[in-house]
Amino acid sequence: MSRTHEYPLQSSLPADVLVAGNALWSRYRHYPVFSWPWFSRRTLVFAVPIVAWGLLSVLGVAASGDGYLQGLVGAGYMVVSFLLMATAGPGLATLVRHRRWPLRREQVAVVVALLFGMACSFVIDSFASRRIAAILAGMPGQPETAEAVVQSMQPGSPLLRFALPVLVYSLFGGGLALRAYFSERRRWRSSLDKREKAELRAQRHDAEMRLGVLQAQVEPHFLFNTLASVRALVRQDPGRAEATLDALVEHLRVTIPKLREDGKLLSSTLGQQLDVCSSYLALMRLRIGERLEYAFDAPDGLRACPYPPLLLITLVENAIKHGVEPCPGSRRIDVRARREQGTLVVRVEDDGAGLQPGVGGGVGLANVREQLAMHYEGRAGFRLDGREGGGVRAEIRVPLEEPRS
Repeated sequence: MSRTHEYPLQSSLPADVLVAGNALWSRYRHYPVFSWPWFSRRTLVFAVPIVAWGLLSVLGVAASGDGYLQGLVGAGYMVVSFLLMATAGPGLATLVRHRRWPLRREQVAVVVALLFGMACSFVIDSFASRRIAAILAGMPGQPETAEAVVQSMQPGSPLLRFALPVLVYSLFGGGLALRAYFSERRRWRSSLDKREKAELRAQRHDAEMRLGVLQAQVEPHFLFNTLASVRALVRQDPGRAEATLDALVEHLRVTIPKLREDGKLLSSTLGQQLDVCSSYLALMRLRIGERLEYAFDAPDGLRACPYPPLLLITLVENAIKHGVEPCPGSRRIDVRARREQGTLVVRVEDDGAGLQPGVGGGVGLANVREQLAMHYEGRAGFRLDGREGGGVRAEIRVPLEEPRS
């Protein structure tokens, strides 16, 4: 990503991105590092104890009864200097981050801004220390010169004289925030991945629920139509009525266990789906007459491969409804499955009425496309084409998965 703002800087971060608790003093860290909400709340967190310390200093001087005005001015220098030391670097880094520069440039500029802020802190500290020392030198019981006061406030060790200011400037100047700043984007990406996966799971669950509703709607409709046909045949052709009932029982035996097993509503294989289509076509052949011919061609090695339910049967039902039933005379449906370069290709072809206006835009085929998108996330495909000489070819391509043990 060339842009730095992959998420809004003015909004609080998700809970799984935070590196702070809910304590009042740490709530500024609920916002992106070096954002305006972060900076303003951090400034307030630092300002409260600094101002309180200044007030206590003034009260201490007032209690002594000497140098009240000098104490007030000295406390003012202390409060202002510490506030500037605490906000100079973070303020500059906040300005940098809101420039919307490319990521690498922004990161370098943020580090430079904090270092510059530390340098400013050194200058501010030096100036304020000398002004405070000059005020203290004029108060009773203090060294007579500002230089002597400054010397009395410094550690004796040269190493401490160097290390202590650097530590103070880095702590006050936002140095600790750098680590959170550099890890923030990684934590955001991780959180985003989790949310996207959760959303996909929710979408898949929703699709499965809609699929279950579709099954609940389709199965009674198909069952009632078949029973109505049987009722009409009972007196006219009892033998055919009996055969239709036997075919219906076989179709339900093949279909219902695969669609109603607890926790396995959407678990099926290509072989099971081919069996569902075969029992359906056998039943339809009895209902519409022997003018319907059909054939299946699928290698045994592919039958055990995982395959989503209700896809093939929808294509076969479409072939009957839009291809075979509108056309008089003998018609044929062929279902073929092939392995092509890591892809499982299944085609349903008929030699019926052909691709008519409106065919392909119905609820059934829309459900096929939706289920493919949900199951395979763009790795599957569906085509519906007219055949030369009449008829329709429907083709589904899905990634080939090895049979589950």
